[in-house]
Amino acid sequence: MDNGYSKTLIDKPEIVHVGWIWCTMIDVNATINTISYDPILCKDLNTYSVEDFYSGKAFNDSSFRVNTEENNYAVSWWVSPKRTRSYPRARVYDTYDHDNRVTILPLVKDEGKDGDRDYLQWDTLSLMSLLQINVIIAPYKNADKNETYDNKITNQRFDRQYIKEKFQELQKYHSDALQWNLNQASNLDEVAELSKKYYYENISAATGVEMHSRSYFERRMNNITEKAEDFKQKSRGLAVEAQNRESLTLQPKESVKADKGRITIRDHLGGEYYFTTDEILVENNEVFLIEKKHTTRTFPSTADIKNGLVRMMLFKNLDTVKINGKRHEPVPVLGVTGSELEGYTSNSDSIADELQSVSNRKRKQINSLLQEANKNDFTVIISEDTESVEKELYERFKARRR
Repeated sequence: MDNGYSKTLIDKPEIVHVGWIWCTMIDVNATINTISYDPILCKDLNTYSVEDFYSGKAFNDSSFRVNTEENNYAVSWWVSPKRTRSYPRARVYDTYDHDNRVTILPLVKDEGKDGDRDYLQWDTLSLMSLLQINVIIAPYKNADKNETYDNKITNQRFDRQYIKEKFQELQKYHSDALQWNLNQASNLDEVAELSKKYYYENISAATGVEMHSRSYFERRMNNITEKAEDFKQKSRGLAVEAQNRESLTLQPKESVKADKGRITIRDHLGGEYYFTTDEILVENNEVFLIEKKHTTRTFPSTADIKNGLVRMMLFKNLDTVKINGKRHEPVPVLGVTGSELEGYTSNSDSIADELQSVSNRKRKQINSLLQEANKNDFTVIISEDTESVEKELYERFKARRR
């Protein structure tokens, strides 16, 4: 009895064309119940008073601590509800070594007619729930005109009074993050109305910037706020579309030398999370789920690495993994390459430490990353951006596991 978890999206791997590369697209279905993870790379968070939080002073930091009379909270905030902007997962990661975690994100961010407009997706709330992070969905209230464009705004700022009210409500809430977040998703009418008022009346009038279509905004808000289930179904469909687009897109910084994969993760409550893997390797009963981070320099930014570590939080906690209905053992791998890096290293015993000409600062970062991988039972492979070297390293790693 699988409760539907073993259902595959397709009966056999799909062959797709990515840029000038033909590769196999593998669909993976997985389940997850809880997440257990012990981070090491979290930055030391500055601590603010409740007053500094409510005034907006704390938002000079992307993540921070707030001390209240009864509890301390680790708080992060998103610039945009879209996950690919401003490394929001890295901000969330930095709060993960605290018990009470909160993240604040906008329901919608409209940059004006000459900019982008992004909406909250259900799977973002689902992921935060799975990570036991309480979400406060808030409207942007103020902004400045972007002097480079006629119809674009910048430096958007949240409605501080709204955040204050929700944070005070959260302090009295005694259930888990999932129930809090579901409650937030079921009561978005107020945020939608405030967002509409602030963008189309306050911000547009104050800056002289024309916003995106008001009628389309209203349609999207109606779809989102009707009820939580409709919101879930609508956004899940959009998330699948985004997953398919990502799986067919080769970013310039990616270095794909194996198959790409789409992975659908379901939790015990029916929440669904859609991801792609940069590379996927299937060997006997094992499936190597590889998240890649690349830089044209020596080593990727800390924020980029932390984004990858959030994926490792998921991949290392998978309970069941199936391809075409057959069980596989997941092997999570974070692959890191640098165009200016010489040599290689890993926390795998099968790969020697052959890094060359690395500064003391970079070596310290790398050692901390390898330590975190050891502590949480996943593998990091760091190497120069040479196809033959990468291939050899992965062959050594796979051979050691046989």
